[in-house]
Amino acid sequence: MDETMTETKPTAPFAPFEWMLSARYLRARRKEGFISVIAGFSFLGIMLGVATLIIVMAVMNGFRKELLDKILGLNGHILVQPLESPLTDWKDVADRLSQVQGIRLAAPVVDGQALASSPWNASGVLVRGIRSDDLNNLTSIAKNIKQGSLEGFDDGQGVAIGRRLADQLSLHAGDSITLVAPKGAVTPMGTTPRIKPYKIVAVFEIGMSEYDLGFVFMPLAEAQAYFNRSNDVTSIEVFTTNPDRIVAFRQAVTEAAGRPVFLVDWRQRNSTFFNALQVERNVMFLILTMIVLVAALNIVSGLIMLVKDKGSDIAILRTMGASQGSIMRIFLITGASIGVVGTLVGFLVGLVICLNIESIRQFLSWLTSTEIFSPELYFLSKLPAEIDVGETSAVVIMALTLSFLATLYPSWRAARLDPVEALRYE
Repeated sequence: MDETMTETKPTAPFAPFEWMLSARYLRARRKEGFISVIAGFSFLGIMLGVATLIIVMAVMNGFRKELLDKILGLNGHILVQPLESPLTDWKDVADRLSQVQGIRLAAPVVDGQALASSPWNASGVLVRGIRSDDLNNLTSIAKNIKQGSLEGFDDGQGVAIGRRLADQLSLHAGDSITLVAPKGAVTPMGTTPRIKPYKIVAVFEIGMSEYDLGFVFMPLAEAQAYFNRSNDVTSIEVFTTNPDRIVAFRQAVTEAAGRPVFLVDWRQRNSTFFNALQVERNVMFLILTMIVLVAALNIVSGLIMLVKDKGSDIAILRTMGASQGSIMRIFLITGASIGVVGTLVGFLVGLVICLNIESIRQFLSWLTSTEIFSPELYFLSKLPAEIDVGETSAVVIMALTLSFLATLYPSWRAARLDPVEALRYE
């Protein structure tokens, strides 16, 4: 008797029935509701973890970039200070420095502390004497004039002040501000404070509260007279075209100065601040990564419970010819789906929040009647967010990898389940 033997062909990996069963297991019935709840919490955990990581990293990047732009927009990339003798030859030194390739501005300045006062209030300020042309080349000031103008700045005895200082003293462009310097005229009774009123010709707003509150710009010649500096300056602020190449510029500036000078670059002046920002950023990344890791562990526990619950289903599938690989892929797809969808949704949520971060901050401030992200504490007048493609990609890849790794052990356990043992106790 002849028998026709039919050979069963192995199922191709990730066949339609594997996807169908995985989708079925994700939609648990009422009696399996607890497993569905665990899957839901795993999804929420990964979504929130990814979104939070993206938002925090974007805000930290934006915070650093905004501060760096504003600090370097007002203060020179290299500060040239005199050695051995005062900078009485500041004009010649500034001209020589301006000729160096890559240096866009060499601005002689006179800096001094003073008390700014009005009939309503008073505040300590840094008075900076600067030439009109140099001030107009500082785009962070010249392009952010809110009241008045800088025209004829060198001609009169007017000053430019920040918006927050103007608000604190209740002053506007055209009003007078009184400056009190501790070192004034020398008399037989000792040194008396110098008190002099100045007309406010311009009010600027950089967007960094420390500068908008603490700086007063004065014509260079007037500042020399006010601070008793006979034809010399405190220092020369040098602005370069590329602050990241500051090491190369230091050598060129030293040679071009033509006299003994002491140089301090922007990294030295702000090293503690930016190092602290970098440490905080790295620690926040590690802490928030734990949220994604905990959510991935939830996937592990949820899948293990699902495997135990579906033991008889696995046994029946095995007796019907399903291979161990098919069983493993079914549960792999089930767990990975939670991670992939959670990661993608978290990415979209993080992206939307980052693009509307300032509007959200204002809404929350209005809702809670509190000042969120106070300018006095964080130096910026608005909450910045700068999305870095590389970092965001790293967050997404990390979340997907953790989600995939979390499914391996439960899927392997499901594939190793003995159908005879599973059906014996049913």
